[in-house]
Amino acid sequence: MSKATGTRTIKVDALARVEGEGALHVRVKGGRITDLKFRIYEPPRFFEALLRGRMFGDAPDITARICGICPLAYMMGASQAMEDALGVEVTGPLRDLRRIAYCGEWIESHVLHAAMLHAPDFLGLDDALLIARENPALVEKALQLKKLGNDILDVIGGRAVHPVNLKVGGFYKAPDRQRLTALRDRLDWAMGASEDLARAFAGFDFPALEVDYACVSLRHPDEYAICEGRIVSNRGDDLALEDFLDHYHEEHVAHSNALHGVGPEGRYLVGPLARYNNNFGQLSDRAKALAADCGLGPMVINPFKSILVRMVETLYACEEAARLIDAHERPVEPAVRVTPGPGTGHGCTEAPRGICFHRYTLDDEGRIVQAVIVPPTAQNQKQIEDDLRRVVEANLDLDTEALTWRCEQTIRNYDPCISCATHFLKLSVERE
Repeated sequence: MSKATGTRTIKVDALARVEGEGALHVRVKGGRITDLKFRIYEPPRFFEALLRGRMFGDAPDITARICGICPLAYMMGASQAMEDALGVEVTGPLRDLRRIAYCGEWIESHVLHAAMLHAPDFLGLDDALLIARENPALVEKALQLKKLGNDILDVIGGRAVHPVNLKVGGFYKAPDRQRLTALRDRLDWAMGASEDLARAFAGFDFPALEVDYACVSLRHPDEYAICEGRIVSNRGDDLALEDFLDHYHEEHVAHSNALHGVGPEGRYLVGPLARYNNNFGQLSDRAKALAADCGLGPMVINPFKSILVRMVETLYACEEAARLIDAHERPVEPAVRVTPGPGTGHGCTEAPRGICFHRYTLDDEGRIVQAVIVPPTAQNQKQIEDDLRRVVEANLDLDTEALTWRCEQTIRNYDPCISCATHFLKLSVERE
């Protein structure tokens, strides 16, 4: 029976090297895909419901537990939404500290994914331990770079995972200047390490795939967007945060416990490629030069090259953290005073995997009466399935084992955080 014309089923019950629990099912008959599902079966965790009735100040610490890889994305988005609702603005040294911390999260998350979870795909290896056998220096460099990202979070956030020092309005305590300076001394090394890893990964054999993505990201007028900005797309959208849900929404599909993001064109892309394509001009000269060295132009439409874009962003995050530490002045107070009250507020930041959107409504006491959280992986699910369809259609000549590998590699292009995507599910039961 021909591989291209016969019936084949690709089934991955538990995807490896992703955060959370997901599965893949593809059925091909007569050279055509008859069924394709990127299935998230991890149970929903109902964070939006858990937040109702809690005080506004509880939201950052509760939402941080959505993800252990990018807790700051949730803490920062929740804090900004509460500050928006209560008329508070965080500026100056406090804003800079938040951006430095977020650079740390980008560094640790990008390097973990690129070097440990995604690179093995391009080398035909099952895990990073096998890379270490062949190139221990490369893996050691990646681990040291990831540790620097975690140490930034520890110094500013009070802990490397699920930081405890951030709050609505700023911080509980300003970080020690000496410890910040010690981080600065390591960032020069980190810039070079980021370039070394990027150039090593640029030598991979990248599968041929080009997609005209609807790229959605933050954009800030003065900097490469990480913590703040308007929501823009390469299709012409330029939205204030409060208008996001008027143009983008989520829908439930039967095969997934996670909601699927839907934009004006249906599927859309968030994450490193979207940020890079929308904001390339705001990268540093050194980051642009690294992109060119890796064979990247101002637009990247091959999703398999997202591993390179992540390393370009890692270099930028190291540069940005160094710049901000050099210019940092200790804040007079560790936080802005926040007075409880009613209001509706919006917050959005660029998690390593893409925009993470929050909206909260508070009652007169400052308690949460409504919470909406739109995580990046949920927004990417439709695009992931579309990419999978393209990859399968273009590689039907591969045997089932090789095609399965290519499909898993395609999913890992997105560095999906499956646990993040299962935050809430509206359940309805029809009985006859």
